[in-house]
Amino acid sequence: MEIQNKRIEDGAFQQIRQEVLGQWPTGREVDLQEAFDFHRKLPESKVFSRKLSQAKREGKTLIQPRAGVALIKEHIELLTYLQDKGEADLLPTTIDSYTRQNRYEDAEKGIVESAKSQKSMLNGLPAVNHGVAGCRQIIQSLDIPVQIRHGTPDARLLTEICYAAGFTSYEGGGISYNVPYAKNVPLERTILDWQYCDRLTGLYEEAGIPINREPYGPLTGTLVPPCISHAVAIIESLLAAEQGVKNITVGYGQCGNLVQDVAAIRTLEELTDEYLEKYGYTDVEVTTVLHQWMGGFPQDEAKAFGVISWGSAAAALAKATKVIVKTPHEAMGIPTMEANAQGLRCTKQVISMLSDQTLTAAGLEEEKQIIAAETRCIVDKCFELGGGDIALGAVRAFQAGVLDVPFAPSRFNAGKMLSARDNDGAIRILDAGAVPLSPELVDYNRKKIEERAAFEKRKASFQMVIDDVYAISKGRLVGRPWR
Repeated sequence: MEIQNKRIEDGAFQQIRQEVLGQWPTGREVDLQEAFDFHRKLPESKVFSRKLSQAKREGKTLIQPRAGVALIKEHIELLTYLQDKGEADLLPTTIDSYTRQNRYEDAEKGIVESAKSQKSMLNGLPAVNHGVAGCRQIIQSLDIPVQIRHGTPDARLLTEICYAAGFTSYEGGGISYNVPYAKNVPLERTILDWQYCDRLTGLYEEAGIPINREPYGPLTGTLVPPCISHAVAIIESLLAAEQGVKNITVGYGQCGNLVQDVAAIRTLEELTDEYLEKYGYTDVEVTTVLHQWMGGFPQDEAKAFGVISWGSAAAALAKATKVIVKTPHEAMGIPTMEANAQGLRCTKQVISMLSDQTLTAAGLEEEKQIIAAETRCIVDKCFELGGGDIALGAVRAFQAGVLDVPFAPSRFNAGKMLSARDNDGAIRILDAGAVPLSPELVDYNRKKIEERAAFEKRKASFQMVIDDVYAISKGRLVGRPWR
């Protein structure tokens, strides 16, 4: 049976659910009705979608860090510090790598080792192992909304436990938490597993409990053209909406060229709304998130603050609903909570200064038109490949190279498309591979890169790609050969 973008029937869902909850002992703690009752008692100040909706209405950009450690007490202390000293508007709970791979026994060992050493031996919180009661302490201890951020191809049990614990926002999707993260996991498998997560979200929505869902926008975070990340975000939004999701935050990873970044965020919301409405999902609220630079960072803290500030400016001028904040220790590994708070306060300062300003730069409308046209080429082809079914179309699109994510580890990704920066630092497509751009769009991208090649007195080649990957960590946006 081929995969379909069709709501999971109740009987089939309940049958799968029993298997999911039986994967680890803490699954038995999940009581759906009790979870509904707990959510209904949460104050609105702790409900993620409520805060996003208010920010969207008021034209504000909220700030959110990444953070997570192994033990509940220490995790609460970390998030409390980021809430109080970092002035975060929204909080994360980043999940550890063992849990992301469903290796719960290894995660349990990490908890024991962390307790013995008084130091987190995991790179995040093992929420499945802590269970509903443990994770609920996090929600009860904080004053603002908390989101689960992870990177899990099969996140079904994690979703059950985190929703039952009271988390009101959840990141990920069947494409965005597979292709950039896994090598050997088939897309059919992850799309099915994430249809489960979205159907569970739909059950909460039907009980009157809003849960925000966020496709992961940056993908590999390495020279990803806006049209690629936009196409994935739109597809995952359509898949989520079919299962009953009503509140979606679509994301984009900062590319570095201010005009392109602002154009990308604005078109992302417009295009997602367009496709949701076109296919009958008229009651879904769409918000946006900009991820500050996801590539290599300078090791010097002062220079790192420059990169953070530039991402903050892009988010503010684009009027993104929220921004995911980096830290000045980004090049050195897991940051201290003090460094994490510094990144937050830096971002808040820049956003506050730019909150009343708008960007009307030359070329902004042209950039929006280019991004929108490229994205429509891809998404419409996916529908065509699936015979009108976007789930099937997405799988076939990756098989055909129509969807192609730069530098992705997945063996189900073609890896034929190449991107590089133009002379102004915007990301363009150097080699489209099988990505179905119109001849006019192919010519536009080629012309932009040839302008840079002429300026640098060298041929447009893969060397440009390599130079661009390392450029920001070396203090530049464009990887010039003489720098």
